Amino acid sequence: MVLSRRAVLALAAGGALAGSRPVAEAWRGAAGPSAAPPAASPAIPPAAPPTSAPSPVPVVGRAEVVARYGDAVPEEWGMTTSGVITELPGGVRATALTFDACGGPGGNGYDAELIEILRANGVPATLFLNGRWVDARPAEFESLAGDPLFEIANHGTAHRPLSVTGRSAYAIAGTRDAGEVYDEVAGNAAKLAALLGRPPRFFRSGTAHYDEVATRIVTDLGERVAGFSVNGDAGATLGADEVRREVAAAPPGAIVIAHMNHPGGGTAPGFAAALPALLAEGRRFVRLHEALA
Repeated sequence: MVLSRRAVLALAAGGALAGSRPVAEAWRGAAGPSAAPPAASPAIPPAAPPTSAPSPVPVVGRAEVVARYGDAVPEEWGMTTSGVITELPGGVRATALTFDACGGPGGNGYDAELIEILRANGVPATLFLNGRWVDARPAEFESLAGDPLFEIANHGTAHRPLSVTGRSAYAIAGTRDAGEVYDEVAGNAAKLAALLGRPPRFFRSGTAHYDEVATRIVTDLGERVAGFSVNGDAGATLGADEVRREVAAAPPGAIVIAHMNHPGGGTAPGFAAALPALLAEGRRFVRLHEALA
């Protein structure tokens, strides 16, 4: 399923991943709820251009974001809206592995086996950590943050879809307005910046759903929205052999998404089976900032 979005994120309410395979299969191929765009939309102000070096302080404040985007009406909704990066730039002969830690009830687990597989193979990755996961796993966070193999990225404060109108995805209620978008992004960004000594470069929302107003707010806050082109574990619901096939089929230039908060599933053994063959073929792996600087 190369460069396919048939297998979409399977995330349960409150940020926990779905535990039932039939539900995950039903979501493979779902594009999320889709509403007709409004008849007339106010012009959405342009976002500031992204920068490769994030600012050490918030680029804009909450009041400014609300004033700038409070009346903007979005026309897009989904995982590939304007402003979402789904692939590495053309010509990059590498693959970016990204792993989400969703946090919250059912989502605070830690797949130590998966992390050790990456370390043993010397494979770098970008880790999207939710604020609740960081709070629940301080020792693991410190270990990951201190390992140069990994880049720490922002997976939101409360793992919510990013919307200025309250759109939901997989029964998870999204942010309701520009102010709540700011809170979802900036809250965890501040937490990570305080712990890391620098702000995160990349953001991925809970469920990876956005409208295009929300993605512009993320850009104004100095981060870039990272989507994906290959779903490696379908929300940590695939078996090991299925994960192996998905990851092995990921081409150079792909951004692969999987999950690092559900130990005991197929994710770790699937990556363990796929990575040696890819490395033997000469495949190079990069952290997102190395390819998207």
